[in-house]
Amino acid sequence: MNYEPKKAEGKFDEVPGKYCVRDLSLAESGKLLIDWAESRMPVLMHLREIYKETKPFKGYKIAGCLHVTKETAVLIRTFVEAGAEVSWSGCNPLSTNDAVAAALAAEGVSIFAWYDNKEDFYWCIDRTIDVPPHLTLDDGCDLINTVHEKYPDMAKNFVIGGTEETTTGIQRLRARAEAKQLFYPVYAVNDTETKWDFDNVYGTGQSTIDGIIRATSVLLAGKNFVVAGYGHCGSGVAKRAKGMGSNTICTEVKSTAALKAVLEGHEIMPMDEAAKVGDIFVTATGVKDVIRKWHFESMKDGAIICNTGHYDVEINIPELEEISVSKRTIRPNCEEYTLKNGKKLFLLAQGRLVNLAAAEGHPSEVMDMSFANQFMSHLRLVENHKNGTKLPLEVLDIPVEQDEFIARTKLKMMGIEIDVLTEDQLNYIKNYNEGT
Repeated sequence: MNYEPKKAEGKFDEVPGKYCVRDLSLAESGKLLIDWAESRMPVLMHLREIYKETKPFKGYKIAGCLHVTKETAVLIRTFVEAGAEVSWSGCNPLSTNDAVAAALAAEGVSIFAWYDNKEDFYWCIDRTIDVPPHLTLDDGCDLINTVHEKYPDMAKNFVIGGTEETTTGIQRLRARAEAKQLFYPVYAVNDTETKWDFDNVYGTGQSTIDGIIRATSVLLAGKNFVVAGYGHCGSGVAKRAKGMGSNTICTEVKSTAALKAVLEGHEIMPMDEAAKVGDIFVTATGVKDVIRKWHFESMKDGAIICNTGHYDVEINIPELEEISVSKRTIRPNCEEYTLKNGKKLFLLAQGRLVNLAAAEGHPSEVMDMSFANQFMSHLRLVENHKNGTKLPLEVLDIPVEQDEFIARTKLKMMGIEIDVLTEDQLNYIKNYNEGT
């Protein structure tokens, strides 16, 4: 592929074909962040110890498109220790930690990522596949889409498989598979119990609150806190906000999710009504146009608006711009919009993932399980490739056994033991003749 220059101007540290980061001098501080994360991710470190000698990924290249955080760096280091060649880009323009990116570049990882790379987002992805990968690791499906749309021969004839980290990406992949446009198998890491019941709920919940507080320093107690979407992520946010003393309101389109929210102590109402009473708004739906022009116009003066979904389309920012007479950055990751009606609204992190753009993303402890799933799923793909097993061109579920192994390992590392069923109990479960 022909190398094209990036569009962004300013200081960069770059070796074409090797890395492009904002400032390589940040490497030492980035290494400290990664070392801290390693101390909190015992499952992934356990896998590293197991596979660093046998190096099952030797001869395989992995291209990754996932938030460049200290936790992601632990995953990358683990792949490298297990023999993989790795190239990486961030999966969101505002989620890269420049110090972590510098540390990875200094360690020899091919990484193309920097904070606020909107102009060059896809340029960075392209650089990771200048040398075709055997495996892709994605968060949001941008890498997989790029490979399929721009380089279909690579997708059909070279890539052996991939993984997807998040709900939005899985939705896109299932649509692609249904249209018979998925050219290699992809494991749905997002759909494992050790991912969505922990990373999505506890990780998104805590880190979203963290991002809001860092961007605003606002008191949550007593505020009307509106969460759009009561899936795994939205429920986690609502629970944490309620725990901080907020009056929680949830909006939903799915009746069973709405009913669950009600029974868990949250108020349910349509966004048209919630917009009138909310003090803080968080979107967590994976759908566009959740908050629109008329919602902005009916909001309270001083309302805070943010998003914790993967893409910046849940809040219709062009419509917000349209009804505003001025805009200014009031503090980092907090923009004040003055509307034509005189009200002031505050948009956080440019409508992108507030937990990663304004904070550090999910705590290392929950990413430990998600990234263990990533590692083991890629190991599964490589083992199938080595033994000649052909997987269907579908979005594949990860075996329950993998989930159970990760959960057991996590408990063991925490010093926690659980019961084990006896043979008699197992036989009882399987005996369909047992009656009352």
